[in-house]
Amino acid sequence: TKWDVDGDLLWGYFFTDPDTNKLERAAQRLTASGYRLVQIYPTDDKSTCVLHVERIEKHTPQTLQARNDEFEKLASELGLESYDGMDVGPVLTK
Repeated sequence: TKWDVDGDLLWGYFFTDPDTNKLERAAQRLTASGYRLVQIYPTDDKSTCVLHVERIEKHTPQTLQARNDEFEKLASELGLESYDGMDVGPVLTK
């Protein structure tokens, strides 16, 4: 990739649950911690819903593993169906 993988990147994190109220509570908790709510939306087959939040962060393999562990724990604490993982992209400047 042409991205500086050792620098700041835009990390997106995803949680799933069929109950949008539970996802909204998770979104409130995450936005209070500095994450930006992107959206809560139904999956294509409407079987569940997805919460997408994002934040500009710098990660090493170890800090990314710690973040994933933190979000697995959060999903469990909030009774969510799952922490569904993350994606990453460059920070776009305007």
